Amino acid sequence: TAKILFFFRPFSADPKVQVVISVAFLVMYLTSLRGNAIIAVTVQIHHSLHAPRYFFLANLAVLEIFYTSSITPLALENLLSMGKTPVSITGCGTQMFFFVFLGGVDRVLLAVMAYDRFIAICYPLRYTLIMSWPLCVELMVGSLVLGFLLSLPLTILIFHLPFCNNSEIYHFYCDMPAVVRLACADTHVHQTIVSFIVLSIPLSVTSISYVFTVEAILQIQSAEGHHRASPTCSSHILVVLLQYGCTSFTYLSPSSSYSPEMDPVVSVVYTSITPILNPLIYSMRNKELKDALRRALSAF
Repeated sequence: TAKILFFFRPFSADPKVQVVISVAFLVMYLTSLRGNAIIAVTVQIHHSLHAPRYFFLANLAVLEIFYTSSITPLALENLLSMGKTPVSITGCGTQMFFFVFLGGVDRVLLAVMAYDRFIAICYPLRYTLIMSWPLCVELMVGSLVLGFLLSLPLTILIFHLPFCNNSEIYHFYCDMPAVVRLACADTHVHQTIVSFIVLSIPLSVTSISYVFTVEAILQIQSAEGHHRASPTCSSHILVVLLQYGCTSFTYLSPSSSYSPEMDPVVSVVYTSITPILNPLIYSMRNKELKDALRRALSAF
């Protein structure tokens, strides 16, 4: 097994097309880095943003930087080499671990942010008491620990499967479904476990929080209360829909409907485009954050 090498299937057999795609990946990567770095730095340097909701947002931005960095450099190398750069089983496993770990923490953190908005809207008078700084730090550390505990067993489980020959991954990185499909064994149980742990658990927690939050918003009588609560929640819900909508297509689709051409394209959305959109979505309907970002950008 140690001698097995993986190769990534190129998007196109035309080197010129591969170069164009590489440039697009690089532009998206740099845009994502810039946007998320600005969010993280802005929250850090502006004392007015030293609140739980922005603390979690800054951590989400940092996670997005590492998340895209776990994929894009290797993807660029393979795009430019026309898929001829081999990846060892250890290298593939390492990339998968960090991708699943960071993606898992990302999703758990979205659930934590949903809980934060639930407390802010349902218990506004007790918000500062409940969402204390020690609790915020504990939730962040808990997200990291949970992401690690989810990713390590999953990665070990997948790379204990038998891989018969040097194999071509129909993808631009070591995504779990793409690698599992190369195994010379029945992988239905593995696919079910992956789908359940990666998507079902964090999505369920996030959805429950938003159900209670939306119910609380609907019970608010004043128009001013609706105006304060709705923009924040709508931004969070939009991010959740973007994140889970595309990952569900990849992780919950039955094997019979698998498309080696469509799967990498869909993955581009949640690995490259969503990290670009997240800073925009969270800032576009938040006046306090927009003002701080405007001041920060004027200093660049």
